[in-house]
Amino acid sequence: MKEDDKNSQSAKKQGSNDLGEEKTLKDVIQEQAREDESPLASRLSLRKILGGDILYAQALRKQIGLMLLITFFLILYIANRYSIQQKLIEIDKLQTDLQDAKYKALSSNSQLTEESRESHVLEMLKTNADSTLHIADQPPYIITVPDQK
Repeated sequence: MKEDDKNSQSAKKQGSNDLGEEKTLKDVIQEQAREDESPLASRLSLRKILGGDILYAQALRKQIGLMLLITFFLILYIANRYSIQQKLIEIDKLQTDLQDAKYKALSSNSQLTEESRESHVLEMLKTNADSTLHIADQPPYIITVPDQK
């Protein structure tokens, strides 16, 4: 057994000597278990972006506050636009109601004007016999009252 371990260690040394440096298991583990990240490659591929590798970049971690601020403003923008659209819908509805009310008032006003014409009132008085109102024989006159001081 000891000979197998010695052979494997010597094979490792020879293989690492071929690379020009000697790495121990501790060095390899420390290199892989580092918390800091190696910088992104100069070429970003779609696979790296979709795979999420870009989110591990130190530069993006430093800019997380800016990203949160941008997200907040986007949510605020969307909410503001939604409320404005709701208000525009309400304004259109109120304008339609106002136009309907104007037409109704105009119609009522013309109907009242038609019914209050002198000829129409005289005709109604003649046809309605039980009314105590009658047509005046004398023209109206003004009564003046002196001011009391």
